[in-house]
Amino acid sequence: MVRAFILVFLFFLNNSSYAENLNVAYFKEGQFRIVAGEKYQGGYLYNKKAKKPLIHLVTLDWPPYIGADLCNKGWAFQFAVAVLTDLDYQVFVEFLPWARAVRAVETGKADILFPEYYIEDSAPSDNHKDKTRRELLALSNAFPGGEIGFLKRRGEEDRFDGNLNSVKNELIGVVRGYQNTPEFDAMMDNGEFITVEAVNDLQLVKLLVGKRVNLVIGDPKVLRFTVNYSDLPRSEKIELLRNIENVTPPIQYNHLYFALSKQKPHWRELLKDINRNLYQFENSGETQRMIDMVSSECY
Repeated sequence: MVRAFILVFLFFLNNSSYAENLNVAYFKEGQFRIVAGEKYQGGYLYNKKAKKPLIHLVTLDWPPYIGADLCNKGWAFQFAVAVLTDLDYQVFVEFLPWARAVRAVETGKADILFPEYYIEDSAPSDNHKDKTRRELLALSNAFPGGEIGFLKRRGEEDRFDGNLNSVKNELIGVVRGYQNTPEFDAMMDNGEFITVEAVNDLQLVKLLVGKRVNLVIGDPKVLRFTVNYSDLPRSEKIELLRNIENVTPPIQYNHLYFALSKQKPHWRELLKDINRNLYQFENSGETQRMIDMVSSECY
């Protein structure tokens, strides 16, 4: 039965009209479900006849998890749409630069920011100087993510020994507005590293290879995927990928979350609904099935 489900799932992913219509497919209680999508106001609209109100989600290009130019927009996009439309919400997803996406949700212009890493209670907001991010945002329960670690220039010695104190005062590249790990972010906020900000993951890799920094922090899989699927000439991609190397050990595994704006009056009810469906998707195996199916089809 599971094999039959997988074959049906892959048929719809390969169907040309599916790709054009931006549909999202998933399984719930043994049934194969398809949610129609369409381009709308610079983003993507789903379940427009829903009984519940429109939920505005903002996200970023963060391959291989999610991206406007990825096959099927990436598994995190498909997963978010499935979780919310299954609850009968109308869903509008918009891709923005990360700092703008964070601002939109922290100021209440959008309902949900995703996918987000865990946010420490003390993490300061860049948009409200006297508030922390957790005063402005509520985190959902966790769903699968990936490793966070340092990358270095190939052939150079490891500066990190597993304890972040070993890279105190080191010159480290970070993407502006990204959460990394609670300990790293706290030390960064305390000025214990010398950081250089990049606007995105591609620029982060360029900072490293260009010797503007000695280390960069991020999800190694994301950083490599971003370079490989960028618009750079093939020779430049090869040069960048050839000159970066993972630092071992990784810092930690980071789960992903939905971050809900507390500026919206319905956020508590929405959070409760999302957490309930996250549990159901995880418990039924649908979360991992969506990751596996979209990833195997597209990558």
